[in-house]
Amino acid sequence: QVSMEQDAAARRLKHILNAIQSDAPTIDIELTASAKSDDDVVIVSAVRTAIGKAKRGGFKDTHPTDLLAAALKGVLDRVKLDPSKVQDIQVGNVLAPGGGAVQARMAQFLAGIPETTSLATLNRQCSSGLQAVANIAGAIKAGYIDVGIGAGFESMSLHDMMGAVGDLNPKVFENEKASQCLMPMGETSENVAERYGVSREKQDKMAFESYSKAVNAIKEGHFKDEIVPVTTIVKTADGEKTQTISQDEGPRPTTLEQLSKLKPAFKQGGTTTAGNASQVSDGAAAVLLMRRSTANQLGIPVLMKFHSYAVVGVPPDVMGIGPAVAIPAALQKAGLKVSDVDIYEINEAFASQAVYCVEKLGIDMKKVNPSGGAIALGHPLGVTGARQISTLYYGLKRSNGRYGVSSMCIGTGMGAAAVFEREN
Repeated sequence: QVSMEQDAAARRLKHILNAIQSDAPTIDIELTASAKSDDDVVIVSAVRTAIGKAKRGGFKDTHPTDLLAAALKGVLDRVKLDPSKVQDIQVGNVLAPGGGAVQARMAQFLAGIPETTSLATLNRQCSSGLQAVANIAGAIKAGYIDVGIGAGFESMSLHDMMGAVGDLNPKVFENEKASQCLMPMGETSENVAERYGVSREKQDKMAFESYSKAVNAIKEGHFKDEIVPVTTIVKTADGEKTQTISQDEGPRPTTLEQLSKLKPAFKQGGTTTAGNASQVSDGAAAVLLMRRSTANQLGIPVLMKFHSYAVVGVPPDVMGIGPAVAIPAALQKAGLKVSDVDIYEINEAFASQAVYCVEKLGIDMKKVNPSGGAIALGHPLGVTGARQISTLYYGLKRSNGRYGVSSMCIGTGMGAAAVFEREN
C-alpha cells in the first residue's frame, strides 16, 4: 500500500520534471486517488448552525453555549456516534470571557457528551475554528487520540470585541510591530488596498459576487445539509418569541451600483465600506475527525481526508495578506499546486485582502467561495474556520470536486490554510 508521503512525493516529482523539461513536452504522471492508510486523519461529519446577524438577528439573545451545544450534538447525530467515543474536543473562540473555556465545557454537557471526554478552548483569532480542527488532526496523527471534535462558537451580539484585548503594556507603543497589533482591522484593509493596488471597483465587484452567490446558494438549498436548526427565544418590542433559525441571515440581493454608493467606513477617501467587508455575526460549527482505521471499525463513511495544515506570520499592519502565504505552504505539504484545487474557501474578512490573495496566487475566481463568503454570510470570529469545512465538503460533493482548501487571514498578522480531499 502506497503511503500518503509517497503520493505527495510523486506530485512533487511531476512539478520538478515539468520545470526542468521546459523545452520538452509536458510530462504527465498519472495521479490516481491518494493512497489510503489506516493512520490517515479523516473527517466523517461536519455541521454548523445558521449564521445570525449580530445585535439584531435571530441569535442576538441566544446564549453561545446553546449555539455550541447544537453544533456538537448535531455533528454526532449525523453519524449516530455514541458521544462517549469522543476522546477530546478543541473549541475555537475569540471573545468569550476566560477564553470561553467554562462556557464550552458546559456546552459539551448540554450536548449530551459525558465528562470522560476532555475539552479545551483556543484563540488564534479568525482562524480559531480551523486551528481547533488542526489540533484534533495533530492529536490523531500523533497517536494521542483516535476520535475528536474540532469546533468553534461565537456570540458577537453578547461579547464585546473592544474588551477582548485587555490591559496594555506601555512598552508596546515603543515597538513598531507590537503597536501595529492594536491597529483596527479596517485600517489594515486600507493598507492592503493602498500598498498592493486593490481598487474600490475590484473590492465592490467581489462583494457583489459574494452576495449574489450566497443568495443563489440559499435559493438552491446548498446549505441545508450542513445547517443544524436551532430553536431559540428572540426578544422583540412585542415580547419574547420562539423561533427556529435554519437559514443564514446575512445574504441579501444587492447591486454593484448600491455597493459603489456606500461611504468608506474606516478612513476618509478610503475604499473599505460596510458593503465590502465581512459582517459581525453569531453562530457555531463542529467537525468530527477520526483515524481512518477507527472510522472503518465503526462503519462510518469518510467524507474527506485531512491532508495538511500551515500557519504563517505576516506584517500586522497588512494582516490580510496571510492566505497568500499560508496557502502555498499548505499546498506544498500536500504535494499540490494551486491549479490542482477544485474549491477554495477563503475568508472574506475584507474584499481588499481577499482580492489581493486570489490575484497574487493566480486562483481562478470561479473556484473561490462558490456559495458566497463572509462578506455575505458573515464572520463569527471563532467559527469561520470550522464553518468553511462543512461548506467546502458539500461544495465539493455538488461539483464532484476532489481537492479543497480552507484559508483565512488572522488579526495581528498571520494566515492559516488547510488542504482536504473529498472521498465520498
